[in-house]
Amino acid sequence: MDEGTKLLQGKVILITGASGFTGEHACRYFSALGMQVAAMVRDEHNKPAMNGVTYYSCNLLVADEVDSVVRKITPDYVLHLGGKNSVPESWKEPILYMESNVLSVLYLLDALRSFPACRVLIVGSRLSVGLTLGDRPQHPYSLSKSLQKAAALSWKELFGQDVILAEPCNLIGPGPSTGFCSLLGRRILQEERGGGLPPFQVSSRHGRRDFLDVRDAVRGYGFLLTGGRSGEVYQVCSGTERSLEEVTNAMLRLAGSEMSVHWGESRSEDAVAEILKPQFLESAGWSPRIPFETSLQDVIHYFRAEKGGI
Repeated sequence: MDEGTKLLQGKVILITGASGFTGEHACRYFSALGMQVAAMVRDEHNKPAMNGVTYYSCNLLVADEVDSVVRKITPDYVLHLGGKNSVPESWKEPILYMESNVLSVLYLLDALRSFPACRVLIVGSRLSVGLTLGDRPQHPYSLSKSLQKAAALSWKELFGQDVILAEPCNLIGPGPSTGFCSLLGRRILQEERGGGLPPFQVSSRHGRRDFLDVRDAVRGYGFLLTGGRSGEVYQVCSGTERSLEEVTNAMLRLAGSEMSVHWGESRSEDAVAEILKPQFLESAGWSPRIPFETSLQDVIHYFRAEKGGI
């Protein structure tokens, strides 16, 4: 156990979005720390049994349901992972994204006002922007996460709740993710099982992103829950950026695949973004433990085990 997370032992943590990609890893990690995990999901049936994890059915967009579950659990900590996170889908259903990513947070925080000692970590996005005329979101998903951040930090100031935010980079690893590496992994296995598909489309070979294993990110959330400062926003990332070409070639090599790839000409991702460092986490003793290639191998193994719904 990390020194930075010993305070969590024996405490109750409510995890929203517990059946999602990050949520399943979070339930596993925090229960292993000795916490009582209350996993909030849409449907508690047919969920994997885990020691120390109890499932609760709840629709985060129904305020009375959220309030009822929170009062039943009486959490010491909350990790909010619920919501929508697909940029392409956000163009098709922008209102749903505003509801899922903004209203859900407000309903949750409002229900938690009766528990002022509860610490709340809301997982946002590096794609959020400031809400000024000079900072305009590039898509509805960005807008929804920007409004989510503003609402959460405002609730902290208005009602004195213990709220902190995390902004993770691109999370990778085994599980039902819709991220770039999982899309690529799923396609590689589709080729292995049949072939004849058109080339895999990548927007640009030069676009650069920071990738972090989801299991390291969840460890980072534990550090933030115990040591983060209320009202602050923390980056959760590896501090290393890789081009999409480098990532694609590495994954094809690890899978032994000769799958065809079509490289787009998009320049929107080509500019070198500011490389962020997880300064607080590093000072607290956290650092990524899982090598990048191990994460890629685990994605490939996940789909080869037929857990990816190919």
